[in-house]
Amino acid sequence: MGSGGLELPPGDEGHEGNSADVPPGTVSLARPMETTSIGPELDWDADAWREVRTRAQRAGRAYIWLNLVEQRLRAVVAAVLRPIYEPVHGDEWVIAAAGPAGQEWVQRAVAVREVSRRKGYLLDPADDNVLSFLTLPQLRELMVQHWPCFEPYVDDRRDVELALDELEVTRNVVSRNRALSEAVLNQAERASARLLDALGAGGDVLSARRLPVDAVEDLVGDRYADVVAVHPDRVRLLRQFPAEDIFGGARRLDAVGIGLNLLVQNFSGRRLVRLAEAGCRVRLLFLNPASSAVKRRERELGMKRGELSRAVEMNILHMRRVRSRLRDPGAFEIQVYDETPRFSAYLVDGDGADGVAVVQSYLRRSRGMEAPVLVLRNGTRVVKSDEKNEGVDSGLFPTYREEFETTWVDSRPVS
Repeated sequence: MGSGGLELPPGDEGHEGNSADVPPGTVSLARPMETTSIGPELDWDADAWREVRTRAQRAGRAYIWLNLVEQRLRAVVAAVLRPIYEPVHGDEWVIAAAGPAGQEWVQRAVAVREVSRRKGYLLDPADDNVLSFLTLPQLRELMVQHWPCFEPYVDDRRDVELALDELEVTRNVVSRNRALSEAVLNQAERASARLLDALGAGGDVLSARRLPVDAVEDLVGDRYADVVAVHPDRVRLLRQFPAEDIFGGARRLDAVGIGLNLLVQNFSGRRLVRLAEAGCRVRLLFLNPASSAVKRRERELGMKRGELSRAVEMNILHMRRVRSRLRDPGAFEIQVYDETPRFSAYLVDGDGADGVAVVQSYLRRSRGMEAPVLVLRNGTRVVKSDEKNEGVDSGLFPTYREEFETTWVDSRPVS
C-alpha cells in the first residue's frame, strides 16, 4: 500500500505498467532503464578539448588587446577631460562630463562601483573612481561628445571610430565567451594596434616596423629573453615572416651559415642590388665549399659527394654577380670560413637597438629548411619582471652577433 492509499503493482514479469491485468486503484510504475543508457555522453574527446583550447587561446589574445585599448582610452579621457571638469565638480567630474545624454550609463557605473565597494572587489585604491567602471563604448561616447577637446591630440576622428567599431565585434564575442574566428582575431589585433598608435601609445620598440610587437610579447617578454617567435621549420617562418619583411629596408645585413639559402633563394638578386644601392652594408659569410667541414656535413645529411659544395658554390657565384653590379662593391663583402658550422644567423640592423635576427641551429639529420627557427629582437627586453634585472643583458642577440664577428675576423674574403 502506497503512502497515498493506492496499491502499488507487483514488480514481477506478469504486471507491466500498461497491462490490462492491473487491478483497479493501483498505480503503474515504469521499470528502471539500464544505467548505461541514461543521459548523454559527457566525456570530451581529443578534438573537443583541442577546440576548447583554441577558443580560449584566441579569446585570451583578444582580451589582452581589448584591455590595452580600454586602459589607454581611459588614460586619454582622464588626461583631457579631468582638467576641464574636476576644478568645478571635484570627484564627480566624470558624471558632469557625461552630461544629460549619458546620465543612464554613468549612473549605472556609479552603482556598480558602490556594489564593488561593499563586497570588497576594489583591491586597488587607484580603481576607486567612476572612470574605472566605464566600458569601452562609454569611454568612446565621452570622447565623441567632447571631440573638440580631443581634436588637438588625435589626427583623424574617423580612424578612431572605425577602429572602435571593429573592436566592438570582438568585445561582444569575448565578453559572452563565444567562438572567435581567426579572421576576427586578426582584425581585432590590427585595429587595436592602429588605435593605440592613433592615441599616442604605439610601440616604442624601433624594430616594430619590421617585426610588430605583439600584445603577448608586451606581457611575457621577460620570460623568453629576446626570443619573440619560434617556428618548427623555415617554411612556417616564411609563411608568417616573409623574406621581404625580414630583409627589406635593412641598413645593415650580416649573415653566417653554410649556403645562406634563406637570403639567396628567397630574396632576389635585383632586390639585393637595390637594397645595397640604398645604403645597406652587407657582409655574407659562407662555409668554404672546399673545406672538410662541407664533406662531413654531406655525410651527416646522406647527400651525394660534392652535392652540398656545389650548392654553396652556386650561391657564392650568385652573390658575386650581385656585388659586381654595385657602384660600391666594398659595401657588399663576401667571405668564407673553414670551421665546423654550428648555426646560421641573419642579423638585420644588428648594430642598433632596432635589430632583428633569424637563427637556426644545424641538426645532424635535418637540413636547414627542416630545422627549428628562432626570431630574436635586439635591445633591452620589452618588459622587466622586476627592477633588479634592469641593465642585465640576458638576451641571445648579442651572443650570435659576437659569434658572427669572431668568425668574420678568422675568415677569408672572396675575390
